[in-house]
Amino acid sequence: MLNRRIAEVLRSGEPDDSLVIQGWVRTKRELKGFAFIEVNDGSSLANLQAVINQDLPDYEEIIKKLNTGAAVEVSGVLVASQGKGQRIELQAQAVKVYGEADPETYPLQKKRHSFEFLRTIGHLRSRTNSFGAVFRVRNACSAAIHEFFQQRGFLWVHTPIITANDCEGAGELFSVTGLDLKNIPRTKSEAVDYTQDFFGKPTYLTVSGQLEAEVMAMAFSNVYTFAPTFRAENSNTSRHLAEFWMVEPEMAFCDLEGNMDLAEAFLKHVFKYVLEKCPEDMEFFNQRIDKTVLETADNIINNQFERLTYTEAVKLLEKADVKFEYPVNWGLDLQSEHERYLAEQLFKKPVIVTDYPAQIKAFYMRVNDDENTVRAMDILAPKIGEIIGGSQREERLEVLERRILAQGMQPEDLWWYMDLRRYGTVPHAGFGLGFERLVQFMTGMANIRDVIPFPRTPQSAEF
Repeated sequence: MLNRRIAEVLRSGEPDDSLVIQGWVRTKRELKGFAFIEVNDGSSLANLQAVINQDLPDYEEIIKKLNTGAAVEVSGVLVASQGKGQRIELQAQAVKVYGEADPETYPLQKKRHSFEFLRTIGHLRSRTNSFGAVFRVRNACSAAIHEFFQQRGFLWVHTPIITANDCEGAGELFSVTGLDLKNIPRTKSEAVDYTQDFFGKPTYLTVSGQLEAEVMAMAFSNVYTFAPTFRAENSNTSRHLAEFWMVEPEMAFCDLEGNMDLAEAFLKHVFKYVLEKCPEDMEFFNQRIDKTVLETADNIINNQFERLTYTEAVKLLEKADVKFEYPVNWGLDLQSEHERYLAEQLFKKPVIVTDYPAQIKAFYMRVNDDENTVRAMDILAPKIGEIIGGSQREERLEVLERRILAQGMQPEDLWWYMDLRRYGTVPHAGFGLGFERLVQFMTGMANIRDVIPFPRTPQSAEF
């Protein structure tokens, strides 16, 4: 008999098909002379119902083992279902129990559990409807990202996890060391002697693959990274993770306009792909999690994003008939409440804000002719605020050196990055997208810890 995934069986299985399914029991219902079990293998939101008659060998013994959570293999023939809500069901001819689940202690029973409780059982929560749907959508998002860039001839590059530079200059870095922390070597001035460490210098978990992606773009023109990044930011909020994934394209011979065009097309592609591949899961989120999920997706796919400068945005915010918690002044970074006002209330669609004050942006962003602003861009989306941040990069050696010094950094620490401006420099641009923020935005899940299988947050590194 053919072993088939339940999603495929539900989609295209026909009566009289002989097949084998494997999965985990979601529910069991015993009646006189037979029993129903619903089996799920993670391939779909829906379960496949199997009917087990009492004439099956060892019926009584098998039924005792078929509790919620048990791992089973059911062989049989599909028949037209007599019940409501299902087209077909599996008439069991043989049942094998791989692993039992004690009904007294198995924590996932047929009731709703809070997301807070499910975080405490991260090794089991993927078996629930909500998390099954989240991780199928997450998978589809990943596939869509690769499809988008591969179709456009981008090279996927693997940038280092361990790095000696702080791309963002924020200092929120996890240190990497091979030193014995009980016996740290010291210099004469009592500083840590990093020459005795594994790499001979201070090293960290990366906060971004951007700088290395720029290196690769200077040889391959269009590249992208899709990899884990890390921030040692002590934030226990629903929007922050210490370990998360980033998507970062870099394009040589590209300016801010081309960067914005690509970013807008990228978001539209990913949303459209997920709606096509995961309609059942997205409908689940729309019904159970956030009733605006499908409306939000439509807003992304079918709207041309609004584009305005930071200066224009500040003027609009200053005129707004809304009392903001944080002040609005030219030179201050926009807060989430400001971003959401622009996207949700004022324009009611995604907004791209460009040309931010140089003093609040990173050293690598190209300085405009006014010397006060840089060629930066942020995409602001309804319900979440900033979802993409990017810029045209500074390709002029002398300007880049000046910016590095102005931010208290040392040009010699980035000698290789400076070399890119010495040897064949070109205008180039790129952006970064926090992958979990995208999945959170797409599914309507309230907490970012619920869109990654094993969240890493302050004081929490379980599972």
